[in-house]
Amino acid sequence: MQADPAPTPRRRFDSLTAIWPFLRRYPGLLSGWLIALGLSSLATLCLPLAIGRMIDQGFGSDTRIDSAFGILFLVAVGLGLATAARLYFVSLLGESVIRNLRDQLYAHLIRLDASFHDSNRSGELISRLATDSELLRTMVATTISVALRSAVTAIGALIGLFATSPWLAAYSLLGIPLAVLPVILGARRLKRASRDSQDAIADATSRASERLGAIRTVQAYAREDYEQQRYRLNLDVALATARRRISTQALVTAAAIVLIFGAIVLVLWNGAHAVAGGEMTAGALGQFVVFAMIGGGSIGALAEVWNELQRAAGGMGRVNELLAQSVNIQPPARPLPLPSPVRGELELRALHFHYPHRSQSPVLDGINLHILPGQTVALVGPSGAGKSSLLSLLMRFYDPQQGQVCLDGRDVRQFDPQQLRQVMALVPQHPVLFAGSAMDNIRYGRLDASDEEVIAAARAAEADSFLSTLPDGYATELGERGTRLSGGQQQRVAIARALLRDAPVLLLDEATSALDAQSEHAVQQALTRLMAGRTTVVIAHRLATVKAADRIVVIDKGRIVAEGRHEELLAAGGLYAELARLQFID
Repeated sequence: MQADPAPTPRRRFDSLTAIWPFLRRYPGLLSGWLIALGLSSLATLCLPLAIGRMIDQGFGSDTRIDSAFGILFLVAVGLGLATAARLYFVSLLGESVIRNLRDQLYAHLIRLDASFHDSNRSGELISRLATDSELLRTMVATTISVALRSAVTAIGALIGLFATSPWLAAYSLLGIPLAVLPVILGARRLKRASRDSQDAIADATSRASERLGAIRTVQAYAREDYEQQRYRLNLDVALATARRRISTQALVTAAAIVLIFGAIVLVLWNGAHAVAGGEMTAGALGQFVVFAMIGGGSIGALAEVWNELQRAAGGMGRVNELLAQSVNIQPPARPLPLPSPVRGELELRALHFHYPHRSQSPVLDGINLHILPGQTVALVGPSGAGKSSLLSLLMRFYDPQQGQVCLDGRDVRQFDPQQLRQVMALVPQHPVLFAGSAMDNIRYGRLDASDEEVIAAARAAEADSFLSTLPDGYATELGERGTRLSGGQQQRVAIARALLRDAPVLLLDEATSALDAQSEHAVQQALTRLMAGRTTVVIAHRLATVKAADRIVVIDKGRIVAEGRHEELLAAGGLYAELARLQFID
Protein backbone atom coordinates (compact mmCIF):
# COMPACT_ATOMS: atom_id res chain seq x y z
CA MET A 1 0.00 0.00 0.00
CA GLN A 2 1.19 3.50 -0.71
CA ALA A 3 2.65 5.56 2.08
CA ASP A 4 0.62 8.48 3.31
CA PRO A 5 1.83 11.99 2.50
CA ALA A 6 3.38 13.69 5.50
CA PRO A 7 0.47 14.95 7.60
CA THR A 8 0.23 18.44 8.97
CA PRO A 9 0.00 18.76 12.78
CA ARG A 10 -3.66 19.66 12.42
CA ARG A 11 -4.45 16.60 10.29
CA ARG A 12 -2.28 14.17 12.21
CA PHE A 13 -5.05 12.95 14.52
CA ASP A 14 -8.06 13.80 12.38
CA SER A 15 -8.78 10.10 11.89
CA LEU A 16 -9.21 9.63 15.64
CA THR A 17 -12.20 11.98 15.72
CA ALA A 18 -14.20 9.18 14.03
CA ILE A 19 -14.17 7.31 17.36
CA TRP A 20 -16.30 9.97 19.08
CA PRO A 21 -19.68 8.79 17.68
CA PHE A 22 -18.97 5.40 19.24
CA LEU A 23 -17.96 6.90 22.60
CA ARG A 24 -21.06 9.03 22.99
CA ARG A 25 -23.31 5.96 22.73
CA TYR A 26 -22.31 5.14 26.33
CA PRO A 27 -22.91 8.32 28.38
CA GLY A 28 -23.06 6.36 31.65
CA LEU A 29 -19.67 4.68 31.19
CA LEU A 30 -18.17 7.88 29.82
CA SER A 31 -19.39 9.94 32.79
CA GLY A 32 -18.31 7.31 35.30
CA TRP A 33 -14.86 7.19 33.73
CA LEU A 34 -14.42 10.99 33.78
CA ILE A 35 -15.63 11.28 37.38
CA ALA A 36 -13.33 8.48 38.52
CA LEU A 37 -10.50 10.05 36.51
CA GLY A 38 -11.02 13.37 38.29
CA LEU A 39 -11.12 11.73 41.72
CA SER A 40 -8.01 9.62 41.12
CA SER A 41 -6.11 12.66 39.83
CA LEU A 42 -7.23 14.68 42.85
CA ALA A 43 -6.10 11.90 45.20
CA THR A 44 -2.74 11.75 43.40
CA LEU A 45 -2.26 15.50 43.83
CA CYS A 46 -3.18 15.25 47.52
CA LEU A 47 -0.32 12.83 48.15
CA PRO A 48 2.43 15.50 48.10
CA LEU A 49 0.44 17.61 50.57
CA ALA A 50 0.00 14.62 52.89
CA ILE A 51 3.69 13.72 52.60
CA GLY A 52 4.77 17.30 53.32
CA ARG A 53 2.51 17.38 56.39
CA MET A 54 3.91 14.04 57.51
CA ILE A 55 7.51 15.28 57.25
CA ASP A 56 6.90 18.55 59.08
CA GLN A 57 4.36 17.35 61.68
CA GLY A 58 4.62 13.59 61.80
CA PHE A 59 7.66 13.37 64.05
CA GLY A 60 6.32 15.33 67.03
CA SER A 61 3.69 14.21 69.54
CA ASP A 62 1.76 10.95 69.22
CA THR A 63 -1.41 12.81 68.30
CA ARG A 64 0.26 14.66 65.45
CA ILE A 65 1.90 11.44 64.24
CA ASP A 66 -1.43 9.62 64.17
CA SER A 67 -3.13 12.51 62.38
CA ALA A 68 -0.39 12.86 59.71
CA PHE A 69 -0.21 9.16 58.91
CA GLY A 70 -3.99 8.77 59.09
CA ILE A 71 -4.46 11.46 56.47
CA LEU A 72 -1.80 9.83 54.29
CA PHE A 73 -3.58 6.46 54.57
CA LEU A 74 -6.97 7.95 53.71
CA VAL A 75 -5.49 9.60 50.63
CA ALA A 76 -4.00 6.24 49.57
CA VAL A 77 -7.37 4.49 50.06
CA GLY A 78 -9.13 7.17 48.03
CA LEU A 79 -6.52 6.85 45.29
CA GLY A 80 -6.92 3.06 45.16
CA LEU A 81 -10.73 3.14 44.98
CA ALA A 82 -10.82 5.92 42.39
CA THR A 83 -8.19 4.17 40.26
CA ALA A 84 -10.14 0.90 40.40
CA ALA A 85 -13.33 2.69 39.34
CA ARG A 86 -11.50 4.46 36.53
CA LEU A 87 -10.02 1.18 35.31
CA TYR A 88 -13.45 -0.51 35.38
CA PHE A 89 -15.31 2.21 33.52
CA VAL A 90 -12.67 2.88 30.88
CA SER A 91 -11.99 -0.82 30.20
CA LEU A 92 -15.67 -1.60 29.77
CA LEU A 93 -16.05 1.53 27.63
CA GLY A 94 -13.18 0.38 25.40
CA GLU A 95 -14.64 -3.10 24.95
CA SER A 96 -18.10 -1.68 24.18
CA VAL A 97 -16.79 0.87 21.69
CA ILE A 98 -14.69 -1.65 19.77
CA ARG A 99 -17.53 -4.15 19.75
CA ASN A 100 -19.70 -1.57 17.98
CA LEU A 101 -16.87 -0.46 15.68
CA ARG A 102 -16.21 -4.04 14.58
CA ASP A 103 -19.93 -4.63 14.15
CA GLN A 104 -20.31 -1.54 11.95
CA LEU A 105 -17.16 -2.33 9.95
CA TYR A 106 -18.20 -5.94 9.33
CA ALA A 107 -21.72 -4.86 8.37
CA HIS A 108 -20.20 -2.40 5.89
CA LEU A 109 -17.73 -4.93 4.45
CA ILE A 110 -20.36 -7.61 3.96
CA ARG A 111 -22.53 -5.15 2.02
CA LEU A 112 -19.81 -3.81 -0.26
CA ASP A 113 -20.37 -4.96 -3.81
CA ALA A 114 -18.49 -7.66 -5.68
CA SER A 115 -16.17 -5.22 -7.47
CA PHE A 116 -14.68 -4.13 -4.12
CA HIS A 117 -14.06 -7.70 -2.98
CA ASP A 118 -12.63 -8.56 -6.40
CA SER A 119 -9.84 -6.02 -5.87
CA ASN A 120 -9.13 -6.52 -2.13
CA ARG A 121 -7.66 -9.52 -0.35
CA SER A 122 -9.85 -11.01 2.34
CA GLY A 123 -6.83 -11.56 4.60
CA GLU A 124 -6.04 -7.84 4.65
CA LEU A 125 -9.67 -7.00 5.39
CA ILE A 126 -9.60 -9.45 8.30
CA SER A 127 -6.41 -7.78 9.55
CA ARG A 128 -8.11 -4.41 9.59
CA LEU A 129 -11.18 -5.87 11.25
CA ALA A 130 -9.13 -7.57 13.98
CA THR A 131 -5.67 -6.00 14.39
CA ASP A 132 -6.38 -2.35 13.63
CA SER A 133 -9.55 -2.30 15.70
CA GLU A 134 -7.60 -3.89 18.57
CA LEU A 135 -5.27 -0.87 18.47
CA LEU A 136 -8.31 1.33 18.91
CA ARG A 137 -9.54 -0.75 21.84
CA THR A 138 -6.18 -0.19 23.53
CA MET A 139 -6.40 3.50 22.72
CA VAL A 140 -9.84 3.90 24.29
CA ALA A 141 -9.26 1.57 27.24
CA THR A 142 -5.73 2.68 28.08
CA THR A 143 -4.13 5.41 26.00
CA ILE A 144 -6.79 8.11 26.24
CA SER A 145 -7.25 7.42 29.95
CA VAL A 146 -3.52 7.71 30.58
CA ALA A 147 -3.36 10.84 28.44
CA LEU A 148 -6.16 12.63 30.30
CA ARG A 149 -4.93 11.49 33.70
CA SER A 150 -1.39 12.59 32.87
CA ALA A 151 -2.56 15.95 31.55
CA VAL A 152 -4.71 16.62 34.63
CA THR A 153 -2.02 15.57 37.09
CA ALA A 154 0.67 17.48 35.17
CA ILE A 155 -1.38 20.67 35.36
CA GLY A 156 -2.26 20.03 39.02
CA ALA A 157 1.37 19.26 39.84
CA LEU A 158 2.46 22.48 38.15
CA ILE A 159 -0.03 24.46 40.27
CA GLY A 160 1.21 22.65 43.37
CA LEU A 161 4.82 23.46 42.49
CA PHE A 162 4.09 27.17 42.21
CA ALA A 163 2.05 27.11 45.42
CA THR A 164 4.92 25.41 47.26
CA SER A 165 7.84 27.44 45.88
CA PRO A 166 7.34 29.84 42.95
CA TRP A 167 11.03 30.36 42.24
CA LEU A 168 11.79 26.60 42.19
CA ALA A 169 8.71 26.03 40.01
CA ALA A 170 10.02 28.60 37.52
CA TYR A 171 13.19 26.53 37.19
CA SER A 172 11.15 23.36 36.62
CA LEU A 173 9.34 24.94 33.67
CA LEU A 174 12.59 24.81 31.74
CA GLY A 175 12.24 21.06 31.45
CA ILE A 176 8.81 21.06 29.79
CA PRO A 177 9.86 22.49 26.38
CA LEU A 178 12.87 20.17 26.43
CA ALA A 179 10.59 17.17 27.00
CA VAL A 180 8.07 18.16 24.33
CA LEU A 181 10.65 18.94 21.64
CA PRO A 182 11.67 15.31 20.83
CA VAL A 183 7.99 14.30 20.78
CA ILE A 184 7.19 16.91 18.13
CA LEU A 185 10.28 16.07 16.07
CA GLY A 186 9.64 12.32 16.17
CA ALA A 187 5.87 12.40 15.64
CA ARG A 188 5.84 12.44 11.84
CA ARG A 189 8.43 9.71 11.55
CA LEU A 190 6.55 7.59 14.10
CA LYS A 191 3.24 7.98 12.25
CA ARG A 192 4.83 6.74 9.02
CA ALA A 193 6.58 3.86 10.79
CA SER A 194 3.34 2.84 12.51
CA ARG A 195 1.44 2.76 9.23
CA ASP A 196 4.19 0.73 7.53
CA SER A 197 4.20 -1.73 10.44
CA GLN A 198 0.44 -2.26 10.28
CA ASP A 199 0.55 -2.72 6.49
CA ALA A 200 3.31 -5.31 6.82
CA ILE A 201 1.30 -7.25 9.42
CA ALA A 202 -1.75 -7.12 7.14
CA ASP A 203 0.30 -8.53 4.24
CA ALA A 204 1.56 -11.41 6.37
CA THR A 205 -1.94 -12.15 7.68
CA SER A 206 -3.40 -12.05 4.19
CA ARG A 207 -0.84 -14.48 2.82
CA ALA A 208 -1.31 -16.93 5.69
CA SER A 209 -5.10 -16.77 5.38
CA GLU A 210 -5.01 -17.39 1.64
CA ARG A 211 -2.56 -20.30 1.82
CA LEU A 212 -4.29 -22.01 4.72
CA GLY A 213 -7.56 -21.71 2.83
CA ALA A 214 -5.93 -23.56 -0.09
CA ILE A 215 -3.93 -26.04 1.98
CA ARG A 216 -4.66 -28.98 -0.31
CA THR A 217 -3.17 -27.16 -3.29
CA VAL A 218 -0.11 -26.20 -1.25
CA GLN A 219 0.44 -29.77 -0.10
CA ALA A 220 -0.43 -31.30 -3.47
CA TYR A 221 2.49 -29.39 -5.03
CA ALA A 222 4.73 -30.00 -1.99
CA ARG A 223 5.13 -26.28 -1.43
CA GLU A 224 5.14 -26.31 2.38
CA ASP A 225 8.79 -25.22 2.63
CA TYR A 226 8.31 -22.62 -0.10
CA GLU A 227 5.26 -21.12 1.61
CA GLN A 228 7.01 -21.18 4.98
CA GLN A 229 9.91 -19.21 3.49
CA ARG A 230 7.56 -16.70 1.85
CA TYR A 231 5.63 -16.22 5.08
CA ARG A 232 8.89 -15.90 6.98
CA LEU A 233 9.94 -13.12 4.59
CA ASN A 234 6.62 -11.36 5.27
CA LEU A 235 7.25 -11.69 8.99
CA ASP A 236 10.80 -10.35 8.58
CA VAL A 237 9.47 -7.30 6.78
CA ALA A 238 6.88 -6.82 9.53
CA LEU A 239 9.60 -7.18 12.17
CA ALA A 240 11.88 -4.70 10.40
CA THR A 241 9.13 -2.09 10.17
CA ALA A 242 8.17 -2.76 13.80
CA ARG A 243 11.82 -2.34 14.79
CA ARG A 244 11.90 1.08 13.14
CA ARG A 245 8.69 2.08 14.90
CA ILE A 246 9.87 0.77 18.28
CA SER A 247 13.27 2.45 17.91
CA THR A 248 11.68 5.77 17.14
CA GLN A 249 9.23 5.37 20.01
CA ALA A 250 11.99 4.37 22.44
CA LEU A 251 14.24 7.29 21.44
CA VAL A 252 11.43 9.80 21.78
CA THR A 253 10.42 8.44 25.18
CA ALA A 254 14.00 8.23 26.47
CA ALA A 255 14.84 11.77 25.35
CA ALA A 256 11.72 13.18 26.96
CA ILE A 257 12.25 11.39 30.29
CA VAL A 258 15.98 12.19 30.51
CA LEU A 259 15.42 15.84 29.74
CA ILE A 260 12.51 16.34 32.12
CA PHE A 261 14.10 14.48 35.03
CA GLY A 262 17.43 16.20 34.35
CA ALA A 263 15.64 19.49 34.84
CA ILE A 264 14.03 18.14 38.04
CA VAL A 265 17.44 17.14 39.44
CA LEU A 266 18.70 20.65 38.75
CA VAL A 267 15.71 22.13 40.55
CA LEU A 268 16.12 19.83 43.54
CA TRP A 269 19.78 20.75 43.81
CA ASN A 270 18.73 24.35 44.23
CA GLY A 271 16.03 23.29 46.73
CA ALA A 272 18.51 21.38 48.86
CA HIS A 273 20.65 24.50 49.17
CA ALA A 274 17.51 26.47 50.11
CA VAL A 275 16.72 24.03 52.96
CA ALA A 276 20.31 24.16 54.15
CA GLY A 277 20.09 27.97 54.18
CA GLY A 278 16.79 27.94 56.12
CA GLU A 279 14.81 29.45 53.24
CA MET A 280 12.27 26.55 53.22
CA THR A 281 11.33 23.59 55.42
CA ALA A 282 12.22 19.98 54.74
CA GLY A 283 8.51 19.17 54.46
CA ALA A 284 8.03 21.85 51.83
CA LEU A 285 10.97 20.48 49.84
CA GLY A 286 9.61 16.94 50.16
CA GLN A 287 6.22 18.18 49.01
CA PHE A 288 7.88 19.94 46.08
CA VAL A 289 9.87 16.80 45.22
CA VAL A 290 6.73 14.65 45.06
CA PHE A 291 4.90 17.27 42.99
CA ALA A 292 7.91 17.40 40.65
CA MET A 293 8.03 13.60 40.35
CA ILE A 294 4.30 13.43 39.64
CA GLY A 295 4.56 16.23 37.07
CA GLY A 296 7.68 14.80 35.46
CA GLY A 297 6.20 11.31 35.33
CA SER A 298 2.99 12.67 33.83
CA ILE A 299 4.85 14.55 31.11
CA GLY A 300 6.95 11.45 30.39
CA ALA A 301 3.74 9.41 30.18
CA LEU A 302 2.30 11.99 27.79
CA ALA A 303 5.35 11.54 25.55
CA GLU A 304 4.78 7.78 25.50
CA VAL A 305 1.04 8.20 25.02
CA TRP A 306 1.73 10.44 22.05
CA ASN A 307 3.53 7.54 20.41
CA GLU A 308 0.60 5.19 21.09
CA LEU A 309 -1.81 7.76 19.68
CA GLN A 310 0.28 7.81 16.51
CA ARG A 311 -0.22 4.05 16.16
CA ALA A 312 -3.93 4.33 16.91
CA ALA A 313 -4.26 7.14 14.37
CA GLY A 314 -2.68 4.88 11.75
CA GLY A 315 -5.07 2.04 12.63
CA MET A 316 -8.13 4.30 12.61
CA GLY A 317 -7.02 5.74 9.30
CA ARG A 318 -7.02 2.26 7.77
CA VAL A 319 -10.43 1.52 9.28
CA ASN A 320 -11.78 4.84 8.01
CA GLU A 321 -10.59 3.95 4.50
CA LEU A 322 -12.89 0.91 4.58
CA LEU A 323 -15.82 2.76 6.15
CA ALA A 324 -15.45 5.44 3.48
CA GLN A 325 -15.79 2.91 0.67
CA SER A 326 -19.07 3.55 -1.10
CA VAL A 327 -21.47 0.72 -1.89
CA ASN A 328 -21.96 0.88 -5.65
CA ILE A 329 -24.87 -1.56 -5.76
CA GLN A 330 -27.49 0.25 -3.69
CA PRO A 331 -31.27 0.25 -3.59
CA PRO A 332 -32.94 3.28 -5.14
CA ALA A 333 -34.24 6.05 -2.89
CA ARG A 334 -37.76 4.64 -3.34
CA PRO A 335 -37.44 0.98 -4.36
CA LEU A 336 -40.36 -0.63 -6.11
CA PRO A 337 -41.96 -3.60 -4.39
CA LEU A 338 -41.42 -6.90 -6.12
CA PRO A 339 -44.39 -8.22 -8.11
CA SER A 340 -46.63 -10.50 -6.10
CA PRO A 341 -46.31 -13.19 -7.12
CA VAL A 342 -43.05 -13.03 -9.10
CA ARG A 343 -43.70 -14.61 -12.49
CA GLY A 344 -40.00 -15.00 -13.34
CA GLU A 345 -39.89 -13.26 -16.73
CA LEU A 346 -36.28 -12.25 -17.46
CA GLU A 347 -35.11 -9.91 -20.18
CA LEU A 348 -31.68 -8.58 -21.13
CA ARG A 349 -31.83 -5.51 -23.33
CA ALA A 350 -28.80 -4.30 -25.36
CA LEU A 351 -26.50 -5.37 -22.55
CA HIS A 352 -22.88 -4.13 -22.51
CA PHE A 353 -20.69 -4.97 -19.55
CA HIS A 354 -17.06 -5.06 -18.45
CA TYR A 355 -15.74 -5.71 -14.95
CA PRO A 356 -14.65 -2.67 -12.92
CA HIS A 357 -10.92 -2.42 -12.20
CA ARG A 358 -10.15 -4.76 -15.09
CA SER A 359 -9.58 -4.38 -18.80
CA GLN A 360 -12.11 -2.16 -20.58
CA SER A 361 -12.69 -4.85 -23.19
CA PRO A 362 -16.34 -5.95 -22.99
CA VAL A 363 -17.27 -9.22 -21.33
CA LEU A 364 -20.80 -8.91 -22.72
CA ASP A 365 -21.30 -6.99 -25.95
CA GLY A 366 -24.85 -6.17 -26.99
CA ILE A 367 -26.71 -9.12 -25.41
CA ASN A 368 -30.46 -9.32 -26.04
CA LEU A 369 -32.29 -12.22 -24.44
CA HIS A 370 -35.90 -12.78 -23.41
CA ILE A 371 -36.79 -15.67 -21.08
CA LEU A 372 -40.47 -16.36 -20.50
CA PRO A 373 -41.88 -17.31 -17.08
CA GLY A 374 -41.34 -20.99 -16.31
CA GLN A 375 -38.96 -21.45 -19.23
CA THR A 376 -35.68 -23.33 -18.95
CA VAL A 377 -32.86 -21.69 -20.89
CA ALA A 378 -29.39 -23.17 -21.14
CA LEU A 379 -26.30 -21.01 -21.73
CA VAL A 380 -23.46 -22.82 -23.47
CA GLY A 381 -20.21 -21.75 -24.99
CA PRO A 382 -16.47 -21.84 -24.40
CA SER A 383 -14.91 -20.74 -21.10
CA GLY A 384 -14.68 -16.97 -20.80
CA ALA A 385 -17.60 -16.38 -23.17
CA GLY A 386 -19.54 -14.42 -20.49
CA LYS A 387 -22.04 -17.02 -19.25
CA SER A 388 -21.33 -16.64 -15.51
CA SER A 389 -21.25 -12.87 -15.94
CA LEU A 390 -24.87 -13.03 -17.11
CA LEU A 391 -25.87 -14.74 -13.85
CA SER A 392 -23.98 -12.09 -11.85
CA LEU A 393 -25.93 -9.36 -13.63
CA LEU A 394 -29.23 -11.16 -13.09
CA MET A 395 -28.55 -11.22 -9.34
CA ARG A 396 -27.26 -7.65 -9.55
CA PHE A 397 -23.82 -8.35 -8.18
CA TYR A 398 -22.79 -5.80 -10.81
CA ASP A 399 -24.63 -3.24 -12.94
CA PRO A 400 -24.09 -3.12 -16.71
CA GLN A 401 -22.42 -0.08 -18.24
CA GLN A 402 -25.17 0.00 -20.87
CA GLY A 403 -28.51 -1.73 -21.29
CA GLN A 404 -31.03 -3.18 -18.86
CA VAL A 405 -31.63 -6.35 -16.88
CA CYS A 406 -35.37 -6.77 -16.27
CA LEU A 407 -37.48 -8.98 -14.02
CA ASP A 408 -41.18 -9.14 -14.89
CA GLY A 409 -40.80 -6.09 -17.11
CA ARG A 410 -39.04 -3.90 -14.53
CA ASP A 411 -35.37 -2.89 -14.49
CA VAL A 412 -33.78 -4.73 -11.55
CA ARG A 413 -32.14 -1.44 -10.50
CA GLN A 414 -35.61 -0.30 -9.40
CA PHE A 415 -35.73 -3.04 -6.74
CA ASP A 416 -33.91 -3.41 -3.43
CA PRO A 417 -30.99 -5.79 -4.26
CA GLN A 418 -31.63 -7.93 -1.17
CA GLN A 419 -35.30 -8.36 -2.02
CA LEU A 420 -34.37 -9.16 -5.63
CA ARG A 421 -31.98 -11.90 -4.55
CA GLN A 422 -34.56 -13.42 -2.22
CA VAL A 423 -36.59 -14.56 -5.24
CA MET A 424 -33.57 -16.25 -6.82
CA ALA A 425 -31.68 -19.40 -5.91
CA LEU A 426 -28.09 -19.85 -7.08
CA VAL A 427 -26.05 -23.04 -7.26
CA PRO A 428 -22.51 -21.93 -8.19
CA GLN A 429 -19.95 -23.91 -10.10
CA HIS A 430 -17.77 -24.18 -7.00
CA PRO A 431 -20.01 -24.94 -3.99
CA VAL A 432 -19.49 -22.78 -0.91
CA LEU A 433 -20.04 -24.42 2.46
CA PHE A 434 -19.41 -22.84 5.84
CA ALA A 435 -17.82 -24.17 9.01
CA GLY A 436 -20.93 -25.52 10.68
CA SER A 437 -23.27 -28.48 10.67
CA ALA A 438 -24.85 -29.98 7.58
CA MET A 439 -28.24 -28.86 8.89
CA ASP A 440 -27.04 -25.24 9.21
CA ASN A 441 -25.48 -25.24 5.74
CA ILE A 442 -28.68 -26.40 4.04
CA ARG A 443 -30.89 -24.16 6.18
CA TYR A 444 -28.82 -21.18 4.96
CA GLY A 445 -31.15 -21.26 1.95
CA ARG A 446 -34.18 -20.50 4.16
CA LEU A 447 -33.48 -19.71 7.80
CA ASP A 448 -37.00 -20.42 9.04
CA ALA A 449 -37.15 -23.93 7.53
CA SER A 450 -37.93 -26.81 9.86
CA ASP A 451 -35.65 -29.82 10.29
CA GLU A 452 -38.11 -31.90 8.29
CA GLU A 453 -37.98 -29.45 5.37
CA VAL A 454 -34.18 -29.45 5.45
CA ILE A 455 -34.08 -33.27 5.35
CA ALA A 456 -36.65 -33.33 2.53
CA ALA A 457 -34.47 -30.94 0.48
CA ALA A 458 -31.43 -33.13 1.14
CA ARG A 459 -33.31 -36.22 -0.04
CA ALA A 460 -34.38 -34.45 -3.23
CA ALA A 461 -30.75 -33.51 -3.86
CA GLU A 462 -29.55 -37.08 -3.22
CA ALA A 463 -27.62 -35.85 -0.16
CA ASP A 464 -29.52 -37.68 2.58
CA SER A 465 -27.80 -40.98 1.80
CA PHE A 466 -24.41 -39.75 2.99
CA LEU A 467 -25.46 -37.02 5.47
CA SER A 468 -27.53 -39.43 7.53
CA THR A 469 -24.55 -41.79 7.89
CA LEU A 470 -22.19 -39.11 9.29
CA PRO A 471 -21.15 -39.58 12.96
CA ASP A 472 -23.72 -37.06 14.23
CA GLY A 473 -26.00 -37.14 11.21
CA TYR A 474 -27.14 -33.71 10.09
CA ALA A 475 -25.58 -32.19 13.21
CA THR A 476 -22.08 -33.20 12.07
CA GLU A 477 -19.67 -30.30 11.65
CA LEU A 478 -18.53 -30.21 8.02
CA GLY A 479 -15.29 -28.30 8.66
CA GLU A 480 -14.13 -25.07 7.06
CA ARG A 481 -15.44 -24.90 3.48
CA GLY A 482 -16.98 -28.36 3.94
CA THR A 483 -13.62 -30.13 3.82
CA ARG A 484 -15.04 -33.29 5.47
CA LEU A 485 -17.11 -33.97 2.34
CA SER A 486 -16.01 -34.88 -1.15
CA GLY A 487 -16.44 -32.42 -3.99
CA GLY A 488 -19.56 -34.15 -5.28
CA GLN A 489 -21.05 -34.30 -1.78
CA GLN A 490 -20.38 -30.61 -1.27
CA GLN A 491 -22.20 -29.84 -4.50
CA ARG A 492 -25.22 -31.89 -3.50
CA VAL A 493 -25.43 -30.00 -0.19
CA ALA A 494 -25.34 -26.73 -2.17
CA ILE A 495 -28.13 -28.05 -4.41
CA ALA A 496 -30.16 -28.98 -1.33
CA ARG A 497 -29.73 -25.41 -0.10
CA ALA A 498 -31.12 -24.06 -3.38
CA LEU A 499 -33.97 -26.58 -3.32
CA LEU A 500 -34.90 -25.42 0.17
CA ARG A 501 -34.99 -21.78 -0.93
CA ASP A 502 -37.91 -22.64 -3.24
CA ALA A 503 -37.40 -19.47 -5.32
CA PRO A 504 -39.30 -18.64 -8.54
CA VAL A 505 -36.02 -18.05 -10.43
CA LEU A 506 -33.35 -20.76 -10.39
CA LEU A 507 -29.77 -20.12 -11.53
CA LEU A 508 -27.55 -23.17 -12.05
CA ASP A 509 -23.88 -22.60 -12.86
CA GLU A 510 -22.45 -26.03 -13.69
CA ALA A 511 -24.53 -27.42 -10.81
CA THR A 512 -23.73 -31.07 -11.62
CA SER A 513 -20.14 -30.70 -12.76
CA ALA A 514 -18.64 -32.44 -9.71
CA LEU A 515 -21.00 -35.42 -9.70
CA ASP A 516 -20.40 -38.93 -10.95
CA ALA A 517 -22.70 -40.30 -13.63
CA GLN A 518 -25.03 -42.12 -11.21
CA SER A 519 -25.37 -39.13 -8.83
CA GLU A 520 -25.72 -36.74 -11.76
CA HIS A 521 -28.66 -38.73 -13.11
CA ALA A 522 -30.38 -38.73 -9.71
CA VAL A 523 -29.78 -35.03 -9.10
CA GLN A 524 -30.84 -34.19 -12.63
CA GLN A 525 -34.17 -35.86 -11.92
CA ALA A 526 -34.51 -33.78 -8.74
CA LEU A 527 -33.60 -30.60 -10.63
CA THR A 528 -36.13 -31.45 -13.33
CA ARG A 529 -38.84 -31.65 -10.68
CA LEU A 530 -37.60 -28.42 -9.11
CA MET A 531 -37.51 -26.56 -12.43
CA ALA A 532 -41.15 -27.35 -13.17
CA GLY A 533 -43.08 -24.08 -13.17
CA ARG A 534 -39.95 -22.00 -12.46
CA THR A 535 -37.77 -19.84 -14.64
CA THR A 536 -34.41 -21.56 -14.85
CA VAL A 537 -31.14 -20.40 -16.34
CA VAL A 538 -28.61 -23.23 -16.67
CA ILE A 539 -24.93 -22.92 -17.50
CA ALA A 540 -23.41 -26.20 -18.62
CA HIS A 541 -20.35 -27.35 -20.50
CA ARG A 542 -21.63 -30.92 -20.68
CA LEU A 543 -24.29 -30.62 -23.34
CA ALA A 544 -25.96 -33.87 -22.34
CA THR A 545 -27.36 -32.09 -19.27
CA VAL A 546 -29.12 -29.37 -21.32
CA LYS A 547 -30.51 -31.31 -24.27
CA ALA A 548 -34.02 -31.11 -22.81
CA ALA A 549 -33.92 -27.33 -22.23
CA ASP A 550 -36.70 -25.24 -23.79
CA ARG A 551 -34.04 -23.14 -25.47
CA ILE A 552 -30.28 -23.28 -25.74
CA VAL A 553 -28.39 -19.99 -26.13
CA VAL A 554 -24.86 -20.20 -27.53
CA ILE A 555 -22.54 -17.40 -26.35
CA ASP A 556 -19.08 -16.69 -27.72
CA LYS A 557 -16.86 -13.68 -26.91
CA GLY A 558 -19.68 -11.88 -25.11
CA ARG A 559 -22.23 -12.22 -27.91
CA ILE A 560 -25.12 -14.54 -28.67
CA VAL A 561 -24.15 -16.42 -31.80
CA ALA A 562 -27.03 -18.91 -31.97
CA GLU A 563 -30.11 -20.08 -30.08
CA GLY A 564 -32.71 -22.80 -30.46
CA ARG A 565 -33.37 -26.36 -29.36
CA HIS A 566 -30.73 -29.06 -29.34
CA GLU A 567 -31.75 -30.66 -32.64
CA GLU A 568 -32.09 -27.29 -34.39
CA LEU A 569 -28.63 -26.17 -33.36
CA LEU A 570 -27.07 -29.46 -34.41
CA ALA A 571 -28.69 -29.14 -37.82
CA ALA A 572 -27.57 -25.51 -38.19
CA GLY A 573 -23.90 -26.36 -37.61
CA GLY A 574 -21.61 -23.69 -36.15
CA LEU A 575 -20.12 -23.52 -32.65
CA TYR A 576 -22.78 -25.64 -30.92
CA ALA A 577 -22.45 -28.42 -33.47
CA GLU A 578 -18.68 -28.32 -33.04
CA LEU A 579 -18.99 -28.56 -29.25
CA ALA A 580 -21.46 -31.43 -29.61
CA ARG A 581 -19.16 -33.24 -32.04
CA LEU A 582 -16.25 -32.98 -29.57
CA GLN A 583 -18.34 -34.27 -26.65
CA PHE A 584 -20.61 -36.86 -28.24
CA ILE A 585 -18.48 -38.18 -31.08
CA ASP A 586 -14.79 -37.68 -30.29
